[in-house]
Amino acid sequence: REHLPESGPVLVCANHQSYLDPIIVGLACDRRLNYLARQNLFNNRVFGWLIRWYDAIPIERDGMGLSGMKETLRRLKRGEMVLIFPEGTRCSDGKLGPLKPGFCALARRSGAPLLPIAFEGAFEIWPRNRHWPRPAPLAIQFGAPLWPDEIAALDDEALLSELQTRLVNCQQQAHDLNRPRRVSAE
Repeated sequence: REHLPESGPVLVCANHQSYLDPIIVGLACDRRLNYLARQNLFNNRVFGWLIRWYDAIPIERDGMGLSGMKETLRRLKRGEMVLIFPEGTRCSDGKLGPLKPGFCALARRSGAPLLPIAFEGAFEIWPRNRHWPRPAPLAIQFGAPLWPDEIAALDDEALLSELQTRLVNCQQQAHDLNRPRRVSAE
């Protein structure tokens, strides 16, 4: 958590392994976190009430849409933190997928640092093909932020590549933390 800015806007960029991911990231952060959620999830009987309770920002299935972009920027301009999943959807195998370029415009317009966060174990807890979660170990790793001046110096392709690299490194570190360890009896 040493990489988490104590105040000011932050665009939290995390890998997306399960439905639990927003809750996991929210619990790991010491600050209030805003969430993005697909518009159709607001009507879901299981998650709709929770999403509304968390005051999530509705976005369109194939991207943020104008209203989602405006509300996200508004919250960032107020100095809040917003969580996005740059993969755009939950993974199917627990590994980080390719990042969608749509977040680049948001990153540039917001003036906020990008904070990479990755976890390992959420996929085992609640993979895409299961109806209910199950117990499994979980680890989360915060990476070094990409600051606005760094973001401005990169074109979209380089920004995607840099964030992808940082997320992969965070996920590997989380994997290493999550590995079973042998305990010596000595």
